[in-house]
Amino acid sequence: MTAPFATDPANARGRLFPEEESFFRSPFQRDRDRIIHASAFRRLKHKTQVFIEHEGDYFRTRLTHSIEVAQVARTVAAALGLNVELTEAIALAHDLGHTPFGHTGEEALDRLMQPYGGFDHNAQALRIVTDLERHYAEWDGLNLTWECLEGIAKHNGPVIGDIPWALTDYNNRHDLELHTHASAEAQAAALADDIAYNNHDLHDGLRAELFSTDELAEMPILRDCFARVDAKYPDLNYYRRRHEALRRFFGVLVEDVITVSRHNLTQLNPQTVHDVRHAGRMMVQFSPDLWEDLKVIRKFLFEHMYRAPAVVEMRVVVTQMVDDLFPFFMQNPDELPKQWRKDVADAPDQITLARIVADYIAGMTDRFAIQEHNRLIGGEEIPKDVINGS
Repeated sequence: MTAPFATDPANARGRLFPEEESFFRSPFQRDRDRIIHASAFRRLKHKTQVFIEHEGDYFRTRLTHSIEVAQVARTVAAALGLNVELTEAIALAHDLGHTPFGHTGEEALDRLMQPYGGFDHNAQALRIVTDLERHYAEWDGLNLTWECLEGIAKHNGPVIGDIPWALTDYNNRHDLELHTHASAEAQAAALADDIAYNNHDLHDGLRAELFSTDELAEMPILRDCFARVDAKYPDLNYYRRRHEALRRFFGVLVEDVITVSRHNLTQLNPQTVHDVRHAGRMMVQFSPDLWEDLKVIRKFLFEHMYRAPAVVEMRVVVTQMVDDLFPFFMQNPDELPKQWRKDVADAPDQITLARIVADYIAGMTDRFAIQEHNRLIGGEEIPKDVINGS
């Protein structure tokens, strides 16, 4: 049953460029489908999640991560009576703005872009779906619904204070009410992101042998998960044992979010999505106790995975690549692909040029960034047995 505070597609606020509605798809289904068919979505298959994209076939990429986030988000949304299609669309779009080389690439590009307004991957995702995807005859971007754009822009909460320029630029044309919370659907997508990466980073770290199963079995939450598996399957082999334990860990996170969020929503008793947006706090949350346990696990992953010696070494290598590519294209914009050169020719100043260059670099996959760096600047190939930090 749909909750009264769910986003109703019949009352959607529409699109920046009006369109006739589909006879067989809701507005949010169309949003989801346009995101799946976007070039930026396809490029996620060769973008870093934690491991550089050619490390191995089993490690997560931004694409597989986004699919896992969407799966969790659909589950949470259905349990809370939300609009599943809108939740899925926001979840699938949430990482479209990521640079090559994960957060390492983003940090480098943000530093280089500081004289020109900085760089933020969430704001870049909005920029992609409202401008940089240029396939349709009548508009730039995907012309998504207001509700989907709102969810992309502020699924982590209100955007206030130092607002990224890309958000400000679009918001001046199409007010997304950045000062309020987003819909419960967007909040569900945000928590699904946390659940997905907390779970799959443990899987990938074990596969990469950055830590052991025994170390995980001593962590909060996981300790109980392993104990339950051992009690039920005392002779289970090593690989199945850890998979069963992590499966239970995943379930604990999802069940906690659903239980706590139901309680929050029951207390607030919102009658419309407007009530959720103006509640003054997030409605979709972890419990305080579980959140504290997750902090311990995240600290463990930071120390043993994201900042492992091989990771730190590779962060230096890929940071240098971004540091080389940005000034190269600023000085040689004619080296940009043909379809980018009209924007360069129309650029009125260095700020606009820098933002075009940042758009181009941010859109690169890991492998393309490496290839372009080697072609234009030179350098050795990255060894395939190294790991890049998320």
